[in-house]
Amino acid sequence: MTKFTHMNEQGRAKMVDITQKQVTSRTAIAQSSIYVNHEIYQKIISHEIGKGDVLAVAQVAGIMAAKQTSTIIPMCHPLPLSGVDITFDWEQAEDAYQLIIRCEAKTRGTTGVEMEALTAASVTALTIYDMCKAVDKGMVIGETFLLEKTGGKSGTYKRE
Repeated sequence: MTKFTHMNEQGRAKMVDITQKQVTSRTAIAQSSIYVNHEIYQKIISHEIGKGDVLAVAQVAGIMAAKQTSTIIPMCHPLPLSGVDITFDWEQAEDAYQLIIRCEAKTRGTTGVEMEALTAASVTALTIYDMCKAVDKGMVIGETFLLEKTGGKSGTYKRE
């Protein structure tokens, strides 16, 4: 039976003790997406959304979210992030446009940055929704998942 590291002897939640873990360089890349209609796609790429440059604002929101992950995910350790980068790629779907959001987070420490990358990708998508909802509330935020992580005891993970 697997022993959960986030449970104490009484079966209650605890923050994992990472005191004895090795300091290593760690990276994580997460992906999310948002599906928008043609009108929103055109307004985003032509900078015609009234709230401002959607991708620039969403990128800053994602970076800020990565830095705040431990304040909103209860068992996350606060991390000194050494870098966060968010990139965007458009893909045309059947009757919509899909904006692929990728977030890479880096640190040098004793625990990984997967949650920071995932949080950043999620908040980036949510910010795009917030900035464009006046045009169409039917946008759909897509799956959010870890693409890759490096460093630490468990080594490298790459999504198949």
